[in-house]
Amino acid sequence: MKTAYFDCFSGISGNMVLGALIDLGLDVDALREGLRSLPVEYSLEATRVTKQGIAGTYVEVITSTDEADRSLPDILGLIERSRLSHDIKEQSKAVFLRLGEAEARVHGLGSVDSVVLHEVGETDTIVDVVGSLIGLKMLEVDAVACSPLNLGKGLVSCHHGLLPVPAPITAELVKGFPVFAGDVEGELTTPTGAAIITGVAGSFGDMPPMRVQGVGYGAGKMDLSIPNLLRVFVGETAGSPEGDVIERVTVLETNIDDMNPQLYEHVMERLFEAGALDVFLTPVQMKKNRPGTLLSVVARSEAVSGLVDILLVESTTLGVRVSERIRYALSRSTRPIETSFGQVRVKVACRGDAVVKMVPEYEDCKRAARNSGVPIAQVYAEVQTRWREVCSPPGG
Repeated sequence: MKTAYFDCFSGISGNMVLGALIDLGLDVDALREGLRSLPVEYSLEATRVTKQGIAGTYVEVITSTDEADRSLPDILGLIERSRLSHDIKEQSKAVFLRLGEAEARVHGLGSVDSVVLHEVGETDTIVDVVGSLIGLKMLEVDAVACSPLNLGKGLVSCHHGLLPVPAPITAELVKGFPVFAGDVEGELTTPTGAAIITGVAGSFGDMPPMRVQGVGYGAGKMDLSIPNLLRVFVGETAGSPEGDVIERVTVLETNIDDMNPQLYEHVMERLFEAGALDVFLTPVQMKKNRPGTLLSVVARSEAVSGLVDILLVESTTLGVRVSERIRYALSRSTRPIETSFGQVRVKVACRGDAVVKMVPEYEDCKRAARNSGVPIAQVYAEVQTRWREVCSPPGG
């Protein structure tokens, strides 16, 4: 399976993604042609530069005028009016929907329809998002994996004035994903970069075992004390004969027999917020025949330290067992489905080229049901119907 691994040691932005893909061999003219149907005026220039002695590609989207205050419906309509392929349209709209939802949460707005996207509504952002998705498709990338994101630190100047790094919208977008802040001052991960990578990456963590076929460097605008580059590896990843993803995970376990059962919900929420892939409880019989609970946490290696801290502080356990496991997993992606209740994301699991499972996102369905005043089962049923009508490939 052809996999792109994004090494975000110096963060990620939209133009850094485009630069890295072009550095990997994406034809600039072919990219311009793929973007031609977008109803916006701009020019796209790619330049070879060096950062700390490492050569990479810097991409700039040049505009003469710009509508910096487009609303989310404006952007979604603009994408829909284009002649982009159906899958690129849907993926692009999903990225901007996440940007709109993050903006709404930051400003305390009840509906994404009233969201005005300031910096992330500009033409260069639209080109960065759509161009990145087109570029991954042109390079025939099947799956995307990503390192923890370097957010940077300090303050950043934007439409609302000086804000802390990460910008509030970025902070919303990276919830649930592994991040860190090094010693470098500046905004290293931008909202556009965060929205793109959290939308396309199926896994975050260490670089998966792969036979590397190419390495590309996308340059950022700033000159930093470290190379301001996004490094992207492309190669064939190890998989089962059926094309499943094989990855290493860490399992944390602890037996508890003296904790108030009401506290488990809080502990589980904290664990998921800290990067747990799964948390589950199993009834067990412990010493002196006391009934107890086996609390199990599945996670990637970079999240283990924080998860152990939570277990030792938030629960009554005195110790945690840690073991490494191999996990076989279906390759997964997230796609938006338009329903009469609004847009709902679905998780799509594939084995090879075949779609074997489709699961609606519960939180999206719950929100749609509450906003529309209908049973959640009705939302689920319509999503299933719309999937069969619009998105299910032949034989899927």
